[in-house]
Amino acid sequence: MASLNSEDALQDSSSLSLFDLESLHPFRSRSASFSSTGSSGRLQLRQRVAQLMACVEDISSDDEIHEEVSRTLDEAFLIWGKKLKDKCQEFRLHLVTWNVGTASPPPDVTSLLQLSSQGPSMDMYVIGLQEVNSKIINFLSDLAFDDPWSIFFMTVFSPLGYIKLSSVRMQGLLLLVFVKHAHIPFIRDIHTHYTRTGLYGYWGNKGGVTIRMSLYGHMICFMNCHLPAHIENAEQRLDDFEKILEMQQFEDENVPNILDHDILFWFGDLNFRIADYGIHFVRESISNSRYNLLWEKDQLNMAKKKEAFLQEFIEGPLQFKPTYKFDLHSDVYDTRGQKTLFWFNGKKRKPAWTDRILWRVKNLSQHSSEDGDLSEGEQTISVTLNNYISHMSYGISDHKPVTGTFGLQIKPLFSTPLVTLNPEGEWNAAQDVLISYSTVSEFPSSTWDWIGLYQVTFRHVNDYVTYAWVKDDEISSSEDVTQVYISADEIPHAGGEFLLCYYSHNMQSIAGMSQPFQIQPSRRSAEKELAQENINGIEKPHSPKPYDEF
Repeated sequence: MASLNSEDALQDSSSLSLFDLESLHPFRSRSASFSSTGSSGRLQLRQRVAQLMACVEDISSDDEIHEEVSRTLDEAFLIWGKKLKDKCQEFRLHLVTWNVGTASPPPDVTSLLQLSSQGPSMDMYVIGLQEVNSKIINFLSDLAFDDPWSIFFMTVFSPLGYIKLSSVRMQGLLLLVFVKHAHIPFIRDIHTHYTRTGLYGYWGNKGGVTIRMSLYGHMICFMNCHLPAHIENAEQRLDDFEKILEMQQFEDENVPNILDHDILFWFGDLNFRIADYGIHFVRESISNSRYNLLWEKDQLNMAKKKEAFLQEFIEGPLQFKPTYKFDLHSDVYDTRGQKTLFWFNGKKRKPAWTDRILWRVKNLSQHSSEDGDLSEGEQTISVTLNNYISHMSYGISDHKPVTGTFGLQIKPLFSTPLVTLNPEGEWNAAQDVLISYSTVSEFPSSTWDWIGLYQVTFRHVNDYVTYAWVKDDEISSSEDVTQVYISADEIPHAGGEFLLCYYSHNMQSIAGMSQPFQIQPSRRSAEKELAQENINGIEKPHSPKPYDEF
């Protein structure tokens, strides 16, 4: 048998017609994040693969054993790919940052949210806005009711099967998170935070707002910032960001600080400018799509080379036009004329990449799951940037929105909801209805927990039709199952498609969700609908035909 080292073996493996190496690429790139190169088991496996490939070379293509070995290799690769897919799942995330300049929402955001793309739909949308209208009348109104931007995005997302998971507002800064129904029971420990940095920390026109959560057991944090403007304030921007990182502490002994999260996304109107180069050189470089000439003088890129706390943050390539400053409702950079009034300089703004999306992955060491301990050094989450672009068609402000589309490769640390619940029997408004639910042993239940009845297109956790207290409305309980009831008077007479959600007071989140189910319309509703149809002329006596006329 010819001797063959492992490198030669890997080269010879490319000649195998029975396995297309190009189809392996998604698995290979994804597995790199989870590999443990120091594992003796993997080393032995590599040695055996090298030996196997040496055997394949010595086998004649006419031998029956060649066919058997080929089939075995095919099966091994298929099993390997399936195991890898079972082990990790890709969570698709679309992140938006946009300084909206106090404007109202545009008529359409299909391209901004990539809603018409042919690929798989997103699992989560994170939307960070800056300069949302915060005049005193608007702001007080928004405190009592949802702001126009939140209402707008809820209207877009709720028919598509997403709900607003969380939001946080600090004057003009707004951060929204929308998620698919299927993931809701696996998102826990949701908390928000904000830090003011305007007027020495007393005013919230600048600063950062944050939403953090546990996603399938991994701690994820989203931070939307608006940092100080003007080219000369680069150091102030860095100081403010450092202050936000230091000030935002969470009541969690395992993840007390923002930088302790497994993944941190940092985005917003970060206001970093292009230093040294004049406006004509900058505009000429942009016109010729030679963005790379400007990268080294981008203040954020320059700061990342010097500041240690920035060096772990990653950003995609800036392969799009600088997103500031544009004339309104156009893709033309600032054309204001030169004006001087009372020593105020009204010069044109030099284009800059002010609107950015960065991320940081913490070095994970050892995690445990319901299925047992993972080997030391095995990384259970990684981030892949799939798309990083600006959207030039939106002109409601002098900034263009920027989006980043990510794939989070996740090994879930738990896969069972804390609460499983179902409607009992047929539901209609003619009788009281029953709900059965069960919880896992470690679930932290409370007398303040409740179960809400929602339309399938509900917008957020408080958008329920009715609810039942799990203790006050309980009618039976055993080790395995508890039943609660909802009065017939509270069931929608019109019927329709609904679902149930169990809200945990201790966790401040939805701990379980039922599958959608039908509520049958009541007889009274059916009669009312029939009467309305008659009134509207849907069911009228036939009009006389022409030959019936006298």
